[in-house]
Amino acid sequence: MTNITPEKTPSPSQPYKLPYKDLIVWQKSIEFASNVIDHAENLASNRKHFRLVEQLEAAATSIPMNIAEGKGRHSTKELKHYLMIARGSLFETMTLLEIFQQKSWIPEKDFLQLTQQAIEISKLITAFHRNLRVES
Repeated sequence: MTNITPEKTPSPSQPYKLPYKDLIVWQKSIEFASNVIDHAENLASNRKHFRLVEQLEAAATSIPMNIAEGKGRHSTKELKHYLMIARGSLFETMTLLEIFQQKSWIPEKDFLQLTQQAIEISKLITAFHRNLRVES
């Protein structure tokens, strides 16, 4: 008979905290996604570009979602995989924002601010990924 130990049940004095919430990279990715959505809602275009806006929002929100999903997996190898998916979503987001900026749908100063956030997140993802050791 296999002895399976259930996860500890949180006590009222110490509620369970989801492990990804402590990750700075996840916290910064949530902030970035929220900022991107704010900009998407205020595009300076006389047409509504629903498909592009939906793609932008999906890519931006995919960053913290993949970090959280990877953290919830049972192996370091899987976490590393999801971190690279998150990084890809970050680059997809920035590519769309680059197009929006070239079309003058978002101000250049806002684009530069989002770019600085993206660079920081990219560095955090890369460092986190590099520092994880995969068990053989």
